Amino acid sequence: MKMSAQLSASATAARAHQEMFAYWASLRRGAGLPGRVDLHPASMKRLLPTVSLIDVVREPRDYRLRLAGTGLYGVYGREITGKGLSEVYNTAAAEYWRKELDKVVDERRPSVGVHSLAWRGAPHMSILWLRLPLASNGKDVDMILGYDAVVGAQVESSSGIRAA
Repeated sequence: MKMSAQLSASATAARAHQEMFAYWASLRRGAGLPGRVDLHPASMKRLLPTVSLIDVVREPRDYRLRLAGTGLYGVYGREITGKGLSEVYNTAAAEYWRKELDKVVDERRPSVGVHSLAWRGAPHMSILWLRLPLASNGKDVDMILGYDAVVGAQVESSSGIRAA
């Protein structure tokens, strides 16, 4: 992939992140966090394919994917809705996500980052991710709204099988 195409894809991903963040921020109630009930899919229709909702499981703390958009199937190579982190990721990737999601819950703030898909056998691709806290009571994070933008070239292997 040419550098200009990579930059264009990254810029598009950044704009989508800005759009999702602005939508989430518009739902805030003063200093309070928005809750799942405040989300309206029609308001983020264009972004839905790579949106996820992640339940915060309390004792012991863990995370379960309540919903994963249809665009994430190609990233993970299977359906991940209803699965816990250790069911979706290898140990290192599950720990990465636990640490990142713990920050969102503990700090009650959005978080953003880049995660390589090397663990999935696709080192040429990454997810530019955004995780936004949701709280039914406006204070205690009980769900996380996720948005992922996939960046990088999809490489054809010599067998003609495309890496996902």
